[in-house]
Amino acid sequence: MLRLNRIHKVFNEGTPDEKIALDDIQLSLEPGDFVTVIGSNGAGKSTLMNIVSGVMIPDVGTVHIQDQDVSKVSEYRRSKLIGRVFQDPMAGTAPSMTIEENLAMAYSRNRTRGFRLGVTKKRKMYFREVLESLHLGLENRLNAKVGLLSGGERQALSLLMATFTEPSILLLDEHTAALDPARADLITKLTRQIVDQYALTTLMVTHNMQQAIDLGNRLIMMDKGQIILEVNEQEKKGLTVEGLLHEFQRIRGSKLASDRALLS
Repeated sequence: MLRLNRIHKVFNEGTPDEKIALDDIQLSLEPGDFVTVIGSNGAGKSTLMNIVSGVMIPDVGTVHIQDQDVSKVSEYRRSKLIGRVFQDPMAGTAPSMTIEENLAMAYSRNRTRGFRLGVTKKRKMYFREVLESLHLGLENRLNAKVGLLSGGERQALSLLMATFTEPSILLLDEHTAALDPARADLITKLTRQIVDQYALTTLMVTHNMQQAIDLGNRLIMMDKGQIILEVNEQEKKGLTVEGLLHEFQRIRGSKLASDRALLS
């Protein structure tokens, strides 16, 4: 479903500020895999997501989605295959447009476009149906401007917009990090519900180690642009935050940097 082969990415090459962001990354996701990605700041997690989505092009290596080489394919063309939810609840939606208008745009992402009504009666009924699954009452607010929603409501809407067309790959880029604990818990539960419902192949970056352990069937840890640890489904069942920290120290010979990755 997703294949990253020998991905290498360098920023500011040949200058004093040169930084190897990704170093010979090899990663494969099978259909239905839900892989969580953990690592300290600067480990390469965001660059990895940007390479998959097409925001960045690898210096070396290839990206395959559904056996199609998309390494040089632009971000907007890849968007037909990829759904992405960002950390910022303000991203991923158009605040000046209504809920139903935002949903109509997302609904058309992987469909042939032409001159026709974006919001039909049939689509409104469908939008209400899928919004009901969020249990937030948004199905009764289709004409509300998205900019008036709370951060949690917007992130729930972003998650729905990214997934209800059942993309080949779902990218979750620290999508609960900017929310308060109660709303983060809500979005985490919705994530599990939606990914399970559609059996979506998912790659999720998080700083929260406990969240990385609780969600998904596989886990990878990154450091300095490399994947230094891969945990399969069976191993993940007995994994703890303390165990992850111990593995990092065993592999790198030092403790994990004291940043948000320690939050559990």
